[in-house]
Amino acid sequence: MCGSLSYGYNSLTKISLNPMNSSSNTFTQQLQSAWASQGSMLCVGFDPDSKRLPLRFQGRPEGIYEFCREIADATADTVCAFKPQFAYFASQRAEAQLEKLTRYLKDKYPHIPVILDSKRGDIGSTADHYALEAFERYGADAVTVNPYMGFDTIEPYLKHAGKGVIVLCRTSNPGGSDLQFLNVAPNGEPLYLHIAKLAAQQWNSSGQVCLVVGATFPEEIAKVRAIVGEMPLLIPGIGTQGGDVDSTVKAGSILNKPNTGMVINSSRAILYASSGDDFAEAARKVAVTTRDALRTASNK
Repeated sequence: MCGSLSYGYNSLTKISLNPMNSSSNTFTQQLQSAWASQGSMLCVGFDPDSKRLPLRFQGRPEGIYEFCREIADATADTVCAFKPQFAYFASQRAEAQLEKLTRYLKDKYPHIPVILDSKRGDIGSTADHYALEAFERYGADAVTVNPYMGFDTIEPYLKHAGKGVIVLCRTSNPGGSDLQFLNVAPNGEPLYLHIAKLAAQQWNSSGQVCLVVGATFPEEIAKVRAIVGEMPLLIPGIGTQGGDVDSTVKAGSILNKPNTGMVINSSRAILYASSGDDFAEAARKVAVTTRDALRTASNK
């Protein structure tokens, strides 16, 4: 149960709390602080599937929350961010558990930003409400958004001072190429590069816009990095999806700034490292191994 396990990271957690106590810190400032204090580019994603939870959580009214809480406690010193995936909670009528989880994360680990992965994308008036959902109901520090209906679907999120807006650019799924590789006017460049330019040059009025670029396409990561400079990149696709750590880190690195610039997500490989009573210890082992691999790659 929560608090029943000790992972030997309390001293590091106490040290890293100080930079993030101010609620005025922006999402990018939170990331900079977390990269420095945690020494990590790893993001643990919460994709809770009730069928894959350890038996002691199955059928419990707050089993999803309890499972995610213990994963958070086991991995908190290894990450620069947490990323709950909205659909996994909503499909199981667990939105209240998601609210409870995000409150827990913000209360116990205020130095670790929380990204709500909901990939919203709708017209302005609806986007206003999606933004309220992400930033007020769930208290997220950042949210993922889909740009394919244009800037007026992104602008409402930018009205929330200091909050991160993470725009889908080059996604990690194979089908992403169906649209993202289409050449578009005026320069005949792939759509994903056009989005990268818009995000970096026109949309980033708040200074809090970031991009999603999948680890399964390291060459595209490098092309995006060349366009956007030091803009943070959320990179899914390592672990279960098979993205290569060394290639990913090399492609997304910022010159002379190791262990920064990227939020590299792993979800299922960490969450379901074990289905037994040792699930939290097993999750921690995978998180530590992944964090250390990212560190090593970044310092090459």
